[in-house]
Amino acid sequence: MAEVTAALDAGEAIGRILVERDAKGEVSRLVARARGLGIPVEPASSGDLRRLSLGPPAPILALVGRDAGASAEDVFGLPGAKWLLVGAAYPGNVGAALRTMEVAGAAGAFVDAELDRAGRRAALRTSMNAERFMPIFWEGADPVVAQARAAGHTIVGVEDVGDRAPWEVDLRGPALFVVGGEDRSLSPERLAACDAVVRLPMRGFVPCYNLQAAVAAVALERIRQEAAPSGPGSGAPSEG
Repeated sequence: MAEVTAALDAGEAIGRILVERDAKGEVSRLVARARGLGIPVEPASSGDLRRLSLGPPAPILALVGRDAGASAEDVFGLPGAKWLLVGAAYPGNVGAALRTMEVAGAAGAFVDAELDRAGRRAALRTSMNAERFMPIFWEGADPVVAQARAAGHTIVGVEDVGDRAPWEVDLRGPALFVVGGEDRSLSPERLAACDAVVRLPMRGFVPCYNLQAAVAAVALERIRQEAAPSGPGSGAPSEG
């Protein structure tokens, strides 16, 4: 609770408050203060609080650094990776990929897919309702790429025609990662709009990784580069 109080006192940009159900005492007073400041407050399960707490489960948490209510335009002013899925066909795959993006700390995700309302709901269920913590937008790819370019982001495609492995490309900093769907690769025009196209090395006979696996591999490599002293290539996996 002390950390939440300190964040409120400091005027930090708190995107959301998570609180255990039926909170009382000091916790309920913090909730009232947050609501008075216009900060969204959401009841959370014990599992959510346990997963997000650094130590023992806390009865209240302030989520700082991301804003699940951010607009598409605002997302490109936030730290963290941005992701664009193009042409994904299966709600389960979309949801699993969205969950991976959220866990990896993405600032936001965009989905250009022919999913109806039921399909979108199914995708969000599979994502463990990642939209509670990360803004997710269902819109066409072209304006997303244009917004990213205007905001000074590097555009990185993830496709099996890429000529470099993820650890051979600088994935740090403001970036939009564009990933094709299960059956439809990124179009030549979409690939031409990328600053780099990475390919995940494959050693087996099945022709491609699952969508979630591709997202996870690139997301983890970005995290590794951000933590490494010299970025790309530092401690990269061996090809042998």
